[in-house]
Amino acid sequence: MNLFVIGDVHGCYETFLKMLTHWDKEQEVLIQLGDLIDRGNKSPEVVKLARQLKRKYPYQAVFLKGNHEYEIIEHIVHPPNHNWLKQGGIETLDQYVQIGRDIKDDVNWFHTMPLFWENETVFVSHAGISRLSSNPFNEMDVSGILWNRGPLKNIQKLQVIGHTPHDSPIYEAKSNSWNIDTAAVFGNYLTGMKIKQNGEILEWVKVKTDKGDRKGL
Repeated sequence: MNLFVIGDVHGCYETFLKMLTHWDKEQEVLIQLGDLIDRGNKSPEVVKLARQLKRKYPYQAVFLKGNHEYEIIEHIVHPPNHNWLKQGGIETLDQYVQIGRDIKDDVNWFHTMPLFWENETVFVSHAGISRLSSNPFNEMDVSGILWNRGPLKNIQKLQVIGHTPHDSPIYEAKSNSWNIDTAAVFGNYLTGMKIKQNGEILEWVKVKTDKGDRKGL
């Protein structure tokens, strides 16, 4: 099956719904590369939808862990996580209270999220395999797979990442990598990337951020 990789959602529920209308469930594996939550207006709703999709399509819907999932886990397990609270965490907690959703149950699900998806030619993760990290799968490493903002290592596979927002997808030839975080939560757009199993790009999908999802609105 082909791959449909979706960038950072950050609580942009309506925008995420529109992006999912482009998912061909018969032909594509959906891979969302982390940061479902925080900053946007409907984080609990995004998580609820993601979990529903994972239950219904367990082998075709993949939701990777991002640094914001890591941060909320730390807040619930070892409170308080002040770094998370100031990066949208306070608003996310309030959203859970408003709709009466069990945040601890969702955090338990975040624990189960994989750090990456890969095949022989493609590697998808939240922030990528860095040139600097000796242990990229250490979730606390600032140059690791959840946090890296520096140059990526060429791992002889196409890397697809998010984490660092840009105005449009960015390709780095030296590392053979695409960053597809296009700042949906800040009013730009959500990016979907359709690729073959061998890494050949088939199509780009751009969904303008829904007005109700924009930060501060």
